[in-house]
Amino acid sequence: MKAESFNPGLMAFLDESPSPFHAVTAMQRTLHEHGFNDLDPNAPWTIGDRDKALVLRNDSSLIAFRMGSASLIESGVRMIGAHTDSPCLRIKPTPDVRRSGFHQLGVEIYGGVLLAPWFDRDLSIAGRVTCSDTNGQRLSLLIDFKKPIVTIPSLAIHLNRDIHKNRTINPQQELVPILCNLTDQSEAGFRELLLQQIHQEHPEANVQAVTDYELSCYDTQGAQQVGLRGDFLASARLDNLLSCYTGLRSLLDAQGEQTILLVCNDHEEVGSASAAGAQGPFLHTVLERLCGDNETMARVLARSLLISADNAHALHPNYETKHDPQHQPRLNGGPVIKFNANQRYATNSETASIFRGACVRADVPVQSMAMRSDMACGSTIGPITSTVLGVDTVDVGAPQLGMHSIRETTGWHDPVLLYRALKEFFESQTL
Repeated sequence: MKAESFNPGLMAFLDESPSPFHAVTAMQRTLHEHGFNDLDPNAPWTIGDRDKALVLRNDSSLIAFRMGSASLIESGVRMIGAHTDSPCLRIKPTPDVRRSGFHQLGVEIYGGVLLAPWFDRDLSIAGRVTCSDTNGQRLSLLIDFKKPIVTIPSLAIHLNRDIHKNRTINPQQELVPILCNLTDQSEAGFRELLLQQIHQEHPEANVQAVTDYELSCYDTQGAQQVGLRGDFLASARLDNLLSCYTGLRSLLDAQGEQTILLVCNDHEEVGSASAAGAQGPFLHTVLERLCGDNETMARVLARSLLISADNAHALHPNYETKHDPQHQPRLNGGPVIKFNANQRYATNSETASIFRGACVRADVPVQSMAMRSDMACGSTIGPITSTVLGVDTVDVGAPQLGMHSIRETTGWHDPVLLYRALKEFFESQTL
C-alpha cells in the first residue's frame, strides 16, 4: 500500500476526532462496518474462533480483537497499544469569565502542552456532555461546535518589548480564550450555550439540562499534506491518533490464524492512572475473560507480545544538538524503535529483534532512538502495560516534529510504513 491511498483515511480520522470520545466513536463505527460486535461488560461473554468484537471503557478507551483458530496457549495474543488523548486545553467546570467587555472561558492544562502555539489560532470546542432529559434520565452525548468559536490573541509586541527574552506563559492569566463580546452581565453562560448546541446536534434526545462535561479546545485547521514536494503530513493530535489509526487498519486488514488485539487507552498524557488508562484494569480484565482463568491467562501472556505504538522525536534541523549523534530519527525514514536504560521504554533486545524482523519481512526501513545521556525522556503506555500484565513489550513509533504542539508534523510516508510493519506483526506465524 502507498501513502497516497493510506493517508486520506488517516487525515479524515484526524479531522473527525477532536477529542478521545470522538476518536473512539469513529473507530467503533469503522469496526462495526467490518463485522465487529460490541461486548457488554455487564453481561456474560461467549466468544468462539474467528469472532470479532470490541469493548469500550468510559467512551474514551477501546479494545478490539479478532480471535484466531490457533490455540491461545500455544500462540498467545499479538497486541498493539496506543492512546487516544492528546495535550490540550480543557474547559473548567465553572468557566465563565466576564471582564473588560469580553465573555471568556477558564481552561486548565491537560498534559504536557506546548503553550505558545495556542495563541492566535481559530479554536473550537468538542467532547462529551452528560445531561438529563425531560424524563429525568441521565445520558451522555458527544458535541462538536466545529466552527471557530474561541481564540486566544497574543499581546502586541508594542506592549511587551521583552517578549523574546526568556518568555514564560502564565496559563491562568494568559490562556483564557475569548468567546465573544459581552453585551451585558446577564448574557447566557457556557452551560446555556452547551444546551443550545445539544439541541442542534441531538434534537431527538429531549435534553433538559447540562449537568457536567469533559470538553476541550481544538484547532479547526484540518490535516494537510505540506512541503514543496508534499514530503510531510501536518495535523493536530498526530500524537497519538496516528498510532490508533495505523493499529486499527492493521487489525482490520491482517490475515492469518493468530488472535490479534488493539488497545487504545485514554489518559496516557497525564500518567495513565485511571480506570480507562493503561495503569488501570481494562486490558487485564478483557484478557482474563478471553482466557477463562488466571492459570490460562499466565500461560497465554508468556507467549504474547505487545507493540506499544507512540510517536517518536524526529531530528529537528534547527536543534540538531538536542539529539544523540548516533540516534537521529528522520522523517520518512520508517518506524522508530525506542530504547531507554531506565525503563522509560519497555523495549529489550529480544522484543526489538522481533519488531526488526517484522520490518524486514514487510520491506520497511527501521530506525532506533535513545536520548542524550544528559537529557530525560518521556514515556508511553509500554512500560505501564508491561508492568501490569507481565507481557513482553517493544516501544515503537512513527517519527514526528513538534510533539505536544497544537499542530504536529510527520513524514508523508511514515504512517503507511508503520502500518505495513504492524500488519506484518499481526500476520506472522511466529514471533
